[in-house]
Amino acid sequence: MSDVYLNSDRLAVSCRGVTKVYGRGNNAVMALRGVDLDVPMGELSLLVGPSGCGKTTLLSVIAGILEPSEGTVAVVGTDLSRLSNAQKVAFRGRNIGFVFQQFNLLPALSAAENVAVPGIILGMPRRAAVQRGAEVLASIGMGDRINSLPQNLSGGQQQRVAIARALMHEPSLLVCDEPTSALDARNGQLIMELLREIAMQANRAVVVVTHDSRVFEFGDRIAYMDDGHIQRIEIQDLSHRSPLTIGH
Repeated sequence: MSDVYLNSDRLAVSCRGVTKVYGRGNNAVMALRGVDLDVPMGELSLLVGPSGCGKTTLLSVIAGILEPSEGTVAVVGTDLSRLSNAQKVAFRGRNIGFVFQQFNLLPALSAAENVAVPGIILGMPRRAAVQRGAEVLASIGMGDRINSLPQNLSGGQQQRVAIARALMHEPSLLVCDEPTSALDARNGQLIMELLREIAMQANRAVVVVTHDSRVFEFGDRIAYMDDGHIQRIEIQDLSHRSPLTIGH
């Protein structure tokens, strides 16, 4: 376990002494209790544990959506506490991609157009953004569905479109909240294999919150949480894994 905490130049995320309290006085609830966590570049890290253990709160703090009550959070070397709200929004737009349990695709837009939305928001010309969206879809085995509407895609295909959308701006950190819970076992495995391939890039990391034990095998690191603490971190050697065929 000596490599659980790594040199800072290899880290996508570094949390130290992070607490999060909701409410005040007698109504205060401590969701995080002094969390220390490192997320290395080039790996897929899982946050797992029972409902209410603090894993989604921790993910939201890492993503800069929630402010910690105490402690520090650095993402790709930037201390989030030093950023204004406007700077955090801009930082997330450049550095963080989001994948959720629900696919949140716009029903009237094609797959490529859905992927293009973040680029358009960031100021890309629409045509260039849609072309970029098509390229990202092709890179994850969805090149034949770029013109498909969400209603004509399976659940697994819709989640791939959502992942492509999260990759549109080439973020250093991809954060995923229960990305397989709406999928059957086979599609869940395909999505996790895709996320793991994304995470294996030297300049990117993926953090996944899940309670789905079927996908634990895909994590390079598994942080087990309970009652706002990280109880233990397991490191897995996945070099023996044979990748699944993403395009099928």
